[in-house]
Amino acid sequence: MIPPQRIVVVGAGITGLATAYSLLTTTTQPIDVVVLESSSRIGGVIRSSPFGGLNAVDEGADAFLSRVPWASTLARDVGLAASLTSPRAVGAHVWHNGLHPIPTDLMLGVPANIKSFATSGLFSSRGKARAALEPLLPRTTDTKDCIGYVVRKRFGREIQELLVDPLVGSIYAADTDNFSLESVPQIAALMNQRSMLLAARSTRSKTPSTGPIFESPIGGMESLVTAVAKRIQELGAQIILDSAVTQIEKSKDSAYVVHCANGTHSADAIVLASPARHTAPLLWQLDPIASQHLSKWFHASVVMLTLAVPRSQWKHSLTSAGYLVPKPDQRWVTAVSFGSNKWAHWKTPDDAMIVRASVGRDGVDTQSLADDAIINLTLADLKHHLDIDVVAQETRITRWPESFPQYRPHHFARLAEIEASLALTAPHVHLAGASYRGIGIPACVQQAHATAQAILQS
Repeated sequence: MIPPQRIVVVGAGITGLATAYSLLTTTTQPIDVVVLESSSRIGGVIRSSPFGGLNAVDEGADAFLSRVPWASTLARDVGLAASLTSPRAVGAHVWHNGLHPIPTDLMLGVPANIKSFATSGLFSSRGKARAALEPLLPRTTDTKDCIGYVVRKRFGREIQELLVDPLVGSIYAADTDNFSLESVPQIAALMNQRSMLLAARSTRSKTPSTGPIFESPIGGMESLVTAVAKRIQELGAQIILDSAVTQIEKSKDSAYVVHCANGTHSADAIVLASPARHTAPLLWQLDPIASQHLSKWFHASVVMLTLAVPRSQWKHSLTSAGYLVPKPDQRWVTAVSFGSNKWAHWKTPDDAMIVRASVGRDGVDTQSLADDAIINLTLADLKHHLDIDVVAQETRITRWPESFPQYRPHHFARLAEIEASLALTAPHVHLAGASYRGIGIPACVQQAHATAQAILQS
């Protein structure tokens, strides 16, 4: 009888759990899978909790992109098909000296036609004229891997600062003037043609517009990780909480030994599905070069403030899903979601408006601020943006320290060096997760599947 292969997954966020799921559902080989989690809960930066009389209001991501299959398929595979819902089509705004509807016909802020910015009050006449020149410019031939540089060069300052940076920045908590173009493939692909605008128009014309763009379980995003965890345990995996990994070393009897605060685990293969900065010390004995590189990875910290606002304080005109704040206009708040407008099931017993405000981004320190300061600064920004004096009937502060990996220019070249080094010094040790090839939930699930296939094929 063939002894089972022992696979240790470090990290019980969505990447680690999805890796275990892929391992256990795509092979007939005998395998033992152990998922080690340093904290007392699964899910990583995915968390839902009761708020405002509702059973589950998300404290982090509140949806996943459904037009790529990875997260949507996983949710359905673990039994959540009947509970998936999509946000209302109520539009959103950018705040720049007032609220402006986000123009239509965009690809992450890149215009797909001239009308998308020519008719918007968001831009000055000079900014519109500069952007309209883009189809006439010669092809950009330099290889500077920076979103802000490329978009400014093609469309000018206003498209970059008032559209692309807020939209991409809200996803990655990023400063796109110091962020890899290659890490946002939707925009990077547009550089293959002479005109980014014409390329965006061509791409959009080929993209089916039917079906929802985003989905979420009615029970909150945490119900996804809970369902995946339940399924992998039914398939025989172990999930061990409060089990921080302290050291990984090679072994004579098995490929590796993983040392934890509460014991050791032998492993034939290891998946490190933890943030890069936390992963770095675990690799020191196996590959000092990879460890040193990962220790220099940047991660941004954010704070999510959730408010329950009485309807008596809410303006009837505020019917959209929320708004983004461009970097030149930012004080503290970077984005605001009007959750009760966005989600039909976020209707509180007393009909309060659920508002979620994101505070902080790359280069802005929010973790040193006290809770009272976070609340006061956010309410001051809401007053400035919306002219509302909010006295919330309930508040919730969620701190996400070093939770958003920052893909600096040439990120993937550095990642390739790290993985090439690991392949030589520590074969069967794999990196996966938000620090590497995309922070969205679908990207993490895709990485999980790819990693599982690599392990099983080897």
